[in-house]
Amino acid sequence: MNTAMEQPFSRLMPIAQTAPLVVTSPHSGRCYPAAFLQASRLDARAIRRSEDSFVDELFAAGPGLGVPLLAAEFPRAYCDVNREPWELDPTMFEDALPGYVNAASPRVTAGLGTIARIVGTGEPIYRRKMRFSEAEGRIVNCWQPYHAALAGLIDMTVEKFGVCLVLDCHSMPSAPAPRGLPMPDVVLGDVHGTSCAAEVTAFVERKLGQLGLRLRRNDPYAGGYITRHYGRPRDGIHVIQIEFWRALYMDEARFEKTAAFAGFAEKMTEFLAAITDAAAAILPEREAGLPNAAE
Repeated sequence: MNTAMEQPFSRLMPIAQTAPLVVTSPHSGRCYPAAFLQASRLDARAIRRSEDSFVDELFAAGPGLGVPLLAAEFPRAYCDVNREPWELDPTMFEDALPGYVNAASPRVTAGLGTIARIVGTGEPIYRRKMRFSEAEGRIVNCWQPYHAALAGLIDMTVEKFGVCLVLDCHSMPSAPAPRGLPMPDVVLGDVHGTSCAAEVTAFVERKLGQLGLRLRRNDPYAGGYITRHYGRPRDGIHVIQIEFWRALYMDEARFEKTAAFAGFAEKMTEFLAAITDAAAAILPEREAGLPNAAE
């Protein structure tokens, strides 16, 4: 685990962008600030239970295929950029929060706001309450620069191609399957058809299925803030959240790659190449009458 963080994100650009596609990995950051670790009641392994380990590496071929790749360097447990900027739990703070804070969202109630109270498996993170200025610093120095970079990549892509497809890449832990259903390899989230044109989601689903992966849509992950905020099909901007089952390529307890990692990364390169080749043809410029995800 790296504790040094010189910049909040990595923005890996191709020599020339050749397709209207952007890949994001907002939860794969592994740079844990020393002060954050000192404030946590969790050990160095437990604090990583919210982390989407190695997802950025699965798509490392993107720039070579002509696709920008944006990845957070800071961990999700430190600042979650897949939330609104000010989803904060008042019980975590020793001072009063400003009126613009969203203190009542379902994410806050679950302990997983912009500054999370717990890690993904439910353990509390902090030894003590913090001051609002600490959260504000993380949002100003991590959340805002990340979203400025993502918005800039989207705008640049739309300016060049007229349309943009964002693949928002995440990972999901092994969990008991609801209703007796088998654990899927991949869950695609398009906010129930509002963040991405149906034919684009279907194409992504088909290409992943051709790689032998079992897929499910919008259950249990329909899409977070990135999908809902940026997905505007009527404006030619399509966003799909992709959750990969961690057991396909890593040891979930040890946070280590397994022998299967290289082969799975090759599959993701094949998948990304297929999307890159077809993106300009499958992306409609506008979806008249289709509501945007944020509406």
